[in-house]
Amino acid sequence: MGFTPRRSQYLGELTGVHCFSGEVEPDTEAPQGWAWQSLRMLYGVLEEPLFALAGRALQLIDWDRTHQYCGACTTPTRPKDQERSRECPECGLVVYPRLAPAVMCLARRGPELLLARSSRFARGMYSALAGFVEPGETLEQCVERELREEVGVRVRNLRYFGSQPWPFPHSLMIAFHAEFESGEIRIDGVEIEDARWFNIVNLPRLPSRISVARRLIDSALGEMQALR
Repeated sequence: MGFTPRRSQYLGELTGVHCFSGEVEPDTEAPQGWAWQSLRMLYGVLEEPLFALAGRALQLIDWDRTHQYCGACTTPTRPKDQERSRECPECGLVVYPRLAPAVMCLARRGPELLLARSSRFARGMYSALAGFVEPGETLEQCVERELREEVGVRVRNLRYFGSQPWPFPHSLMIAFHAEFESGEIRIDGVEIEDARWFNIVNLPRLPSRISVARRLIDSALGEMQALR
């Protein structure tokens, strides 16, 4: 490739091929015929297994780069052989790759789905509501709090749907179905700029099919259409 990475991490196998990440100097030029791209630019372009691998690489590179020194005593850390972690040889502090769990919830009310949009979304796109889990909070408590805080709605009968690693920056999205219980939509105006009940026959622009949000919505649509 024409350059030597500063640091490299083993990522595992993809279709039987051993894969590694490689961190290069910021001003390194791409090899002839190649170009550097941000992972966000590749969202929806790469196939899902390759995108997931690239996300894993990005997170491990960032974690390794930002934990070269101990956060407690500033001693240079070193990688441990037995596990994915870095250890301080002076005070013994061990640090692992960071992961921030976040919940996502799609609420239903009769033939309608509760969808919302953030100012960060693409123009006209709506998705299920989501938010980060706080310390000491269960996933179920987080769902209840996020919907209450962001749109003023309470839900019941939570059902786990699925999860997806989300490398922007270090998240694990955990998705749930739920049923509407009470409340009128009242957006917080900070995280959410608009939220509505959409009839399943008249939905807005939805997230990419590679996302767990879209799979969650498609799953709900399949179930609701089967009952009509």
